[in-house]
Amino acid sequence: MHTRMLRVWPVVLTFVLILVIGGAAASPLAQAQDGRTLKIWHYEPADSAMGISWAYAMEQFQELHPDVTVEFEEKVFEQIQETGMMLLNSNEVPDVMEINKGNATAGLYASSGLLTDLSQAAEEQGWLDILSPSILTTCRYDENGIMGSGNLYGVTTYGEFVMVYYNKDMFAEYGVEVPTTLEEFEAVADTFVEAGIVPLTLGASDLWPATHNFYELVLYQADRDLISNFQFLTGDVDFHGEAFAFGAETFAAHVEKGYYGDNATGVIYDDANAAFVQGITPMNLTGSWAFGGFQTQITNFEWGIFLMPGKQFNTGSGGNLWVVPENAANKDLAYEFISLTLSPEAQTLMANAGGIPVNADLSQIEDPKVSELNAAFASIVENDGIAFYPDWPVPGFMDVLGAGLQELVNQSISPDEFLDSLSDAYNDYKSSM
Repeated sequence: MHTRMLRVWPVVLTFVLILVIGGAAASPLAQAQDGRTLKIWHYEPADSAMGISWAYAMEQFQELHPDVTVEFEEKVFEQIQETGMMLLNSNEVPDVMEINKGNATAGLYASSGLLTDLSQAAEEQGWLDILSPSILTTCRYDENGIMGSGNLYGVTTYGEFVMVYYNKDMFAEYGVEVPTTLEEFEAVADTFVEAGIVPLTLGASDLWPATHNFYELVLYQADRDLISNFQFLTGDVDFHGEAFAFGAETFAAHVEKGYYGDNATGVIYDDANAAFVQGITPMNLTGSWAFGGFQTQITNFEWGIFLMPGKQFNTGSGGNLWVVPENAANKDLAYEFISLTLSPEAQTLMANAGGIPVNADLSQIEDPKVSELNAAFASIVENDGIAFYPDWPVPGFMDVLGAGLQELVNQSISPDEFLDSLSDAYNDYKSSM
């Protein structure tokens, strides 16, 4: 999300004061807090797994702190991405907020001194006992803002990955099965094109959705060294080498074959999802963040998921980060709230709402689809398959990637020209470090 999120209108929810009845002695956590206000910002939709889980954590916090006002503002992903630096440089910051992980966002803010170092809080609150080393990769940043080492500047409460959602009824109607190789995937898509059906919905009017389609193809020819060099800026990256060239050329070939229709750059992400929900398109390559919404929205057909087949690596990571701005007024309250979002109760609620928790009682998952989702993520982690997201390595890379992919969708530039733009932006930043 990320490098991604559904568009939602900002809304402010203020939890009213809960009175302590009967003069019962308060627990240490519930001592009077002198009328303070805990300000929380995030951009997860209210009906998403994260939105549901975090709303529960807010309720729990309010019960523990009846003399604190909990003020929550639901933001929009693009709003935080575009104005985050300015907001964090001001005194109008929340106490805890969600931001995108990676060098381009969390790393930039951390190296600019805008985020609180959470290393000590993590020890005191027990977060390191909950979060695995692979999940913590996206939470740590060095003095240059490079992900994977250094101090802890963020905390994630969930995992996420990119997959293909598919319409089982349409697959059965047109006699196709879940593919096990890229060639079989293309054969499935070709079958739908020949039937006059756009096989893959894509909201390329927004910059970020097509980056997933492209990077999933890059990963067919990538190895761990290339992924690490690219993401952590630890070695040379040849954007005209086998992996990135394969991704760009194959993506362009899919466009030419009609896999995304003839108007993908005129479609926003929400409308692309709607086309899948309405049964118009048989496949939708997007992230696990859409899963909870699809659970409630899809009522007229059977659906399932599969990973892009025939490769080891997959677009995904730990989820977006809770951070505490350096200028936050109530850091101690922020730490307690983060701990509540990591509690087994909040995490199990997230799981049953279609999320991928990091500390849930998975035996309490009620929906077989949710079990399938968590099993898919577990298989990626077990196979050392997490490859992160392509926009992360350098600030502003999303703009270059997204704009270039829009031009590839419109067939107004060549794959080589697209790769030139990536190479220039990436290496210009790297040489400036």
